[in-house]
Amino acid sequence: MTAVHHSAICVRDVDESLRFWRDGLGFVVMMDQRFTGDWPTLLHAPSTSLRSLFLGDPTSPASGIVELVDLGDVPETPTSDRAAAPGFLLLSVMTDVVPALDRLAALGLGGSPRRTTVVGVDMAVVRDPDGVLVELVGARASANLDRLAIET
Repeated sequence: MTAVHHSAICVRDVDESLRFWRDGLGFVVMMDQRFTGDWPTLLHAPSTSLRSLFLGDPTSPASGIVELVDLGDVPETPTSDRAAAPGFLLLSVMTDVVPALDRLAALGLGGSPRRTTVVGVDMAVVRDPDGVLVELVGARASANLDRLAIET
């Protein structure tokens, strides 16, 4: 079986990223550890030490993990809106969209959301503190996942 284990985001500020992912979107910190390894070779990191935080739902570990990675002093990346381009597009999170947007707004995070409804499913797009495009998808979309599981 091939499956996605986790998606990693290189963060500039762990605390600010935790405010977005944990406090704003409701993820739970499941692991927070430092690792020593040949990160300069593997990730072009500036050192052999990194901090890794796994965020997810401890009651449903198969639902996916977002990893926040602190590599130390890495170059800044732009956080402004930019046109879609080949490569990594976004990280999609299934959640209750309106309460998540309300929490993010109260925290002053996410920027101005772009919102739409597609086949009855509420959707919004925001940016995390490191400029990663995050798609919030309403829980009604879970029926699509259930249907895909039955059809495959």
